[in-house]
Formats: sequence, structure tokens, C-alpha cells
Amino acid sequence: MKVLVTGGAGFIGSHYVRTALSGPRSAEVAELVVLDKFTYAGNPANLDPVADDPRLRVVPGDVADAEVVDPLVAAADVVVHFAAETHVDRSIAGGADFVRTNVAGTQVLLEAAARRGVEKFVHVSTDEVYGSIPRGSWTEDSPLEPNSPYSASKASSDLLVRAYGRTHGVPVCTTRCSNNYGPYQFPEKVVPLFVTTLLDGGTVPLYGDGANVRDWLHVDDHCRGIDLVVRSGRPGEVYNIGGGTELTNSELTARVLDALGADWSRVRHVPDRPGHDLRYSVDCRKIRDELGYAPVHDFATGLADTVRWYRERTDWWRPLLAA
Repeated sequence: MKVLVTGGAGFIGSHYVRTALSGPRSAEVAELVVLDKFTYAGNPANLDPVADDPRLRVVPGDVADAEVVDPLVAAADVVVHFAAETHVDRSIAGGADFVRTNVAGTQVLLEAAARRGVEKFVHVSTDEVYGSIPRGSWTEDSPLEPNSPYSASKASSDLLVRAYGRTHGVPVCTTRCSNNYGPYQFPEKVVPLFVTTLLDGGTVPLYGDGANVRDWLHVDDHCRGIDLVVRSGRPGEVYNIGGGTELTNSELTARVLDALGADWSRVRHVPDRPGHDLRYSVDCRKIRDELGYAPVHDFATGLADTVRWYRERTDWWRPLLAA
């Protein structure tokens, strides 16, 4: 199997690449090409554990550049599309990069897939496209009601994926995940931001009253779910992938403080984010019943392992803060 992974030097994409090349099914991968623009969140060091694997080829480039994308898609059996601008706060400050990469970039990839033909195109999306849900959980058939420029750009890309599947017959699948955490996550996201800030003796920001609820998914569980969709997902289908641990932001903060031996004097309350969704929750019965997915990382152990990794890998994250 020849695989093209876009955004493969980012947090989730690089975990997928490392697992694909060193995990239990690595022998099935004949070639793996990473296409990454290497913005602030794309880090070559994320691929260091598999950098010497002769099956890996890294191509610096933009998913919105058809001249770069077309030959890579032509040579691939499977495309796994992670490349995206993802940070909500950045999208509020300015949405242009989000539209270019998340919408136009996805369209360029789909156009190449339609023209060249691939066996499977898996588009990695987010639960944020559904908006906010006060109770219950979203199924894959729930309407898309995004509330931030980031989630709107991802919802737009989801609809393009659907359209290219229906109109051009591209064998597409879309995955929608809950909040990820784990090693190699850029320290603008809440878990690594809190961990690295506390390790450095600083104070961490808590939006509003801290009542916003998120479901937490270890990156390894997420990538196992994506791999199931790559191998067995039905073309044209959407699959939710969740971690099964819903916490308010205050509860998450308490867990991180406890893991670092800190107290609430290290927390500063800040004004709430504009358009801040109150609660996300995905129903994962579809991927469980069809593909056998279940998360294996409980949050307490996963968080402890993540804190340990950031404590030991200051060589990885300190240069990112200084850049």
C-alpha cells in the first residue's frame, strides 16, 4: 500500500505516520509520502523516530498547490488528509489562512483524487463542525452548525468531500474527532499549553467560568480509529471518533494542576472566547459497531503519560516557545 499523508509533520498526522511505519501493520506499507507546508505547527522533529525508514519520503509543499499535489496523489493508493489550520483563537484573529488551507487545499486534493483515481480518500475533520449541543451526543447525520471561522472552514471541507464522493465517485470517508491530547502537540493547545506553562512556573488562562465541556481523546486512539476507516470504512460514510471522557474546562484544569503538583493560585481567569461553544459530544456507536473501534487509553493514565513526556522532552517544546 502506497500512502500519501498530508500534514504528516503535525501533531496528529505525525502520530499516524509513526504508527503506520512502526506499528503492528507496518509491513503492509510499501511507501509513505508526507506532504507538509511546515508552518509553525509542522515540525520535522515529529518524524525523527521514523526518519531513517526507507519507505518514508517527506515533501515540503502546500496542499493548495495543484502542481505539487497532482503527482503525489497519482502515485498513491490511499490519501489520508490531516493538513489543516486548526487553532480556533487564530481563526478568530484572521480567517484567510483557514479558508485557503482547509477549504481550497481540500478541493485541490479532491480534484487530483478524482482525476488520478485513488483506492481511498480519508478526510480528517472535527466534532466542532456540529456546533454546540446542550445534552445528548451528535450522530454522523446531525446537521453542521459551525460557530467559529475554524469550524466553518472544516465544515466547508467536509461538504466538498461529500460532493466529490457523490459527483465524481471518489471513494471518500470523513472522520470527526473530539479534542485530542498526547505527545508532540504544539503548545498553543490547552493541555500542552497548561503543562508547559506550569512546568515553567507560570499561570494558566481559564476562559470564562470554565463550564465549557469537551470530550477528550488520546491521539493514539484517534489514529487507531482513522486506520480502521482507512482499511474498512465504507466509501461515502462519516465516522465519529471520541474518547469517552467529558470534562468541563474547570475539571480539566484541576486534573492538570494535580498532575503537576500545582494549585488554583496558578490559574488566571480571562474573558470568554467569542462564540465559544458550550459543549461537544459525539456518538461513536457507528465506528464501534461497524469497525470495532473502542478507545483504550483512560484519561488519567493518558494525561499522566503526556505530562511525563513534556517534562522529559523540554528539548522538543522549548525551542517552539522561543520561535
